[in-house]
Amino acid sequence: MVTPAPPRSRAGNRATAVRWSRMLRELGHTVHVDVAYDGASFDLLIALHAWRSAAAIAQFHATFPDRPLVVALTGTDLYRFIHSHRRTTLASIAAADRLVTLHALAQAAIPARYRDKVHTIYQSAPPLPRRLPPRKRTFDVCVVGHLRKEKDSLRAAYAVRDVPKSSRLRVLHYGKPHTRAWHQAALNEMRINPRYRWFGELPHWKVREAYARCRALVMSSNMEGGANTVSEAVVAGLPVLASDIPGNIGLLGDDYPGYYPVRDTKALRRLLLSAESDPHLLRTLAAHGRARRPWFSPTRERNAWRDLLAGLEIA
Repeated sequence: MVTPAPPRSRAGNRATAVRWSRMLRELGHTVHVDVAYDGASFDLLIALHAWRSAAAIAQFHATFPDRPLVVALTGTDLYRFIHSHRRTTLASIAAADRLVTLHALAQAAIPARYRDKVHTIYQSAPPLPRRLPPRKRTFDVCVVGHLRKEKDSLRAAYAVRDVPKSSRLRVLHYGKPHTRAWHQAALNEMRINPRYRWFGELPHWKVREAYARCRALVMSSNMEGGANTVSEAVVAGLPVLASDIPGNIGLLGDDYPGYYPVRDTKALRRLLLSAESDPHLLRTLAAHGRARRPWFSPTRERNAWRDLLAGLEIA
């Protein structure tokens, strides 16, 4: 299994590779995870990221043209590189025997001639050991994800800048800055915005504590391949306030009532204030999440891999 994220990285690609490798081992397979392909003989290659892992995909396909090749498509593959680096990305897609997508609407971004290769595998999450009582003096919502353009990372912070003084809204942000500019932007936002707190990159158990205590999660991304953060929040019983991009709709459903137009600060502000003032809205979002929870079970994800490999005659 090839992933562009190195060992000990807390990037989503690495977390996905670690989880998938564990599940494949549970299914009886021997799995080697690396950031590149060294030419060794394997029965199967699974590559996360069609563009960033293109060299490994091309080398394995050339060396072992008759052996199965699975390519997992990320959000940047589907919504950026398939346009900006089309030849390389499509070469990886064409070489693959199976394409793994992480949400139900992803195949609309793939050329029609390749859609029969698609298998949607929803990312899973373990349940929380318990919910914690929310803070009473503040109405805390969390943002979980690295600070980068694709995540529209400070949108929730912008949305709480001008709320009424009587509001208890507070944004708690967990994630590593993608660049020094993002690091400085988060620091500047905390300096001018008392309702925003950025904690940087923390161990996952600390993030799960935030899931257990916060009132909602804001998923503000411009593009997503199917964020595991959404499935984690749903399994944790945490209502999600999400941008209306395919990567979120493909996880939460067309009828989910917690969307706002992507990059629309005023709309997100209205949604946040409604969540704070209207307990019925939070109960409704939580009920929709409970209905989606079975889609994000580890057993379902592991069985999806079992079925995919069985179709490739990898027992």
